[in-house]
Amino acid sequence: MMNKEMEIICVGNELLIGKTLNTNAHWMAKRATSMGISVKRITAIGDDVNEIANTIREALQRKPRFIITTGGLGPTFDDKTLEGIAKALNGELEVNEKALKMVKEKYEAYAKVGKIEQVELTPPRFKMAKLPKGAEPLPNPVGTAPGVIIKIEETFLVALPGVPSEMEAIFDESIVPLLKKAAEGVVFFETSIYADKIMESTLAPLIDQTMHDNPYVYIKSHPKGEEKKPHIEIHFSTTAKEPKTAKDRLGKAIIQLSELIEKKGGKVRLKRML
Repeated sequence: MMNKEMEIICVGNELLIGKTLNTNAHWMAKRATSMGISVKRITAIGDDVNEIANTIREALQRKPRFIITTGGLGPTFDDKTLEGIAKALNGELEVNEKALKMVKEKYEAYAKVGKIEQVELTPPRFKMAKLPKGAEPLPNPVGTAPGVIIKIEETFLVALPGVPSEMEAIFDESIVPLLKKAAEGVVFFETSIYADKIMESTLAPLIDQTMHDNPYVYIKSHPKGEEKKPHIEIHFSTTAKEPKTAKDRLGKAIIQLSELIEKKGGKVRLKRML
């Protein structure tokens, strides 16, 4: 059975001070989960080389199949992700000819359409072509900085830009095929029901019982109402190779939990299958 675990590391001071909402982690976790990959950890850290290096080292010790970083690949002084990765691997950054060609071609294209006047590779632009030793650049269909991938034993360490459109484009083009291969045809399925007139503390043991009887189904409650008027979303999820298997599992768990809730005086409303 192939390792299907992923860790996501989001780099940027703007995430830590609350200036920027971490939509990248949300998007990537949902996308990876939908393909049967198990996201085990999401970490947000600042633009600090030592912090990045230490976080990468810690993640590598846990040996997930994928470690994906976002942010810190651009031309400015605070883009330190690749320097941090190199330090984590006890190496240096070096000019990667493939990455240099990618960056140069991007600036040539920008000059052609009048976005910039000169194609000259200034030090900040040149910086985007310096990768950790042994790394490969990944084409960026939307922006300038290439993504980066390097394999360390059985782990794929991937660095993606922080700009959401760039991150999503590289992820879909270069990373999705790797995830699908690791997932071995397994797909994630989910649906929700809503429960009213039952407190979450009363619901908790009913969820435990249902999960015990349906070991392939994960159930999580999300309170949406107020204390005097409880309204709870109950999320069911499973992974399976066949849609029918997944739907049968979810259906069985939903019926069991719904009956238990109604026995306690609660009301259940179904939401359509996602």
